[in-house]
Formats: sequence, structure tokens, C-alpha cells
Amino acid sequence: MKSVLFRVGLLAAAVTLLVAACAPAAPAATPTAVATGPFKIAIVMPSAKNDYAFSQSIYEALLSVQKDMGGESKLQIAYSENLFNVPDAAAALRDYATKGYNLVIAHGSQYGTSLQQIAPDFPKTAFAWGTSLDTFQEDGINNVFAYQAEAEQGGYVQGVIGAMLSKSGVIGILGPVEAGDAKLYVDGFKQGVLATKPDDKVNVTYTGSFSDVSLMAAAATTQIQNGADVLTGSSQSVVGAIGVAKEKNVLWFGQQWDQTSLAPSIVVASQVYDWTGVIKDMIDSVQKGVVGGKAYNLTFKNNGLVIKYNPDFNVPAEVKSAADAAIQGIKDGKITVNP
Repeated sequence: MKSVLFRVGLLAAAVTLLVAACAPAAPAATPTAVATGPFKIAIVMPSAKNDYAFSQSIYEALLSVQKDMGGESKLQIAYSENLFNVPDAAAALRDYATKGYNLVIAHGSQYGTSLQQIAPDFPKTAFAWGTSLDTFQEDGINNVFAYQAEAEQGGYVQGVIGAMLSKSGVIGILGPVEAGDAKLYVDGFKQGVLATKPDDKVNVTYTGSFSDVSLMAAAATTQIQNGADVLTGSSQSVVGAIGVAKEKNVLWFGQQWDQTSLAPSIVVASQVYDWTGVIKDMIDSVQKGVVGGKAYNLTFKNNGLVIKYNPDFNVPAEVKSAADAAIQGIKDGKITVNP
């Protein structure tokens, strides 16, 4: 009996081995898909991409990063310009996110509330906005970057230069609204003037508009009538003021982008925003799976702020030396600019 059971057991084992040998092999594990194709950035801007101011500063930075990365095959850029109207800008931001862009940039502090509402609907999409340092993490939002130019630093340096070049001792500063990098710049410029010449008179005018060129021109005219022989201003509308300054032969200091070509005879220097480092870090972060939560500053120390002189304007050596000393003092922390 035991012999029969043993033979039956052997037969069962043989059948099992035969079935196993004939069974198809288990499929190999499918590798995790790796994203291919270019990185895609979309940006919404309040003014034209060639406004010689805020919008151009970041658009040119995007083009520079695209070139460094190897062209359109590596980085695709889509943009919407002249969207001063916030609801229109919000619609564009949502549309870009719906289309699957990796990074959607809202380039304007006026877009913050809209972005705060849109970003949670697209948790896998990275968003960015400026100028601000608020990433909305306190509201439970984790896919927003924020960036800001410490415009008061360059404002201070240009204020030093302006005070040294002014003959009337009256300086005029123009701004759109008392917010964002515009206010930082205005306050910094004023501080630079008074730190250099405490008895100078500094007149500040806010027009209440980022886009009204005629208001900015009128404000510049009033400043000149009140004795200003040096003017500066921040916003996309300063082209109106620059035109007046050129007509009246009054010195001008640019802000946000190099404004020399608008009036080579009277532009002394410009504070230029260089956003390339910020953009590159955001791209790198997104590619590593980090879609927000970082805030960036442009400063002299990280080379995000640059004072660019008009090569055709003769700035005396002692003036440039004072400007260089101010920049170094800001970098070293010996000069504190309090906007």
C-alpha cells in the first residue's frame, strides 16, 4: 500500500513540475514613465513684453534661460501681455494651467488674490507670482513660488548718484501706487538722496495708475515746474515721464529695465532686474518634484540687481566711486536701506 501511495505522490509531483514548466512567464515590471519633451512655462504680464520696465525684465530673462537650456526644444515659453485687467489675467492663468504647463507665472502683485484662488484647483502645477514673498503656505497652498526685487537697494544707490549730480537740490520721484517694488524703489531712492545731501528736497508723486502714461507725464511736468532737475520713477507708464524729461533736459534714472535707449541724452543709469537665477531655480525645483513653497529675493549680493550706466553719459569718477561704495556697503550690511 505504501508503495502505491509513494508512486502516486511521485506522479503528482511530476505533473506539477510539468505544468509549471509549460506556464507562461510572469510579465516583467513596467518601469515608471519618465517625463519627456520640453519644460513648458507660461507667463501673464500686465504690460507689453517690450515695455522697458517690469514685464520686459522677466520676459528677457525667460529668453535668456531658454537659450542657456538649448532653445525651444528644451524650454517652451507662452505669454499673455497687456493684461492690466485682473479678471482677464485670471482667465489666462487658469487656461494655461488647464493646458498642462509645468510652471505658470503671474507677473504682477495685482494678481495675487486670483492666484490664491486658482492654484488649489491644480495641485500638480507649479505657479509663481511677484513681486511678493507670500507663497500662501499659511493657507494650505503648496504649489506657489513667490519672488521680489529688493528695489530699495538700487533705489538708494541711484539716489546717491542723483543727489551728487543735481544742481538745484530738488529731486522728483514718481510712482504708480504705494505698493510692491514701486514703493520699495521710491523709498530707497529718497533715502539715498537724503543720506548724501540731507538738505536736498525730495518730492514724491504717486499717480494711482500703472498704465496711464499721460498721468505720469503730467506728474513729471509738475515736478520740473517745482524745480526738480533730476527725476526717476517706477512702473510701465514712466515712458511718459521720460519723454517730458528729455524735452526739458532733466536727468532721468531708470528702474526695472535699462531705459537708456528711450532718451540717451538724459538717462544716467538704470537699475535692472535679473530674474534668470530665480527662473532657473524654479525650473530645477519643479523637475525635482517641488512645485512651490519657495520665496526668492533679488539683491546686489546675489547679482539679481544691477546698476547699468548709460555709456554715452559722462558720470564723474567720484560719483561712480560713491555709488560703488554704497553698493558694497549694502552687500556688507554696513548700509541698511529701510523702505
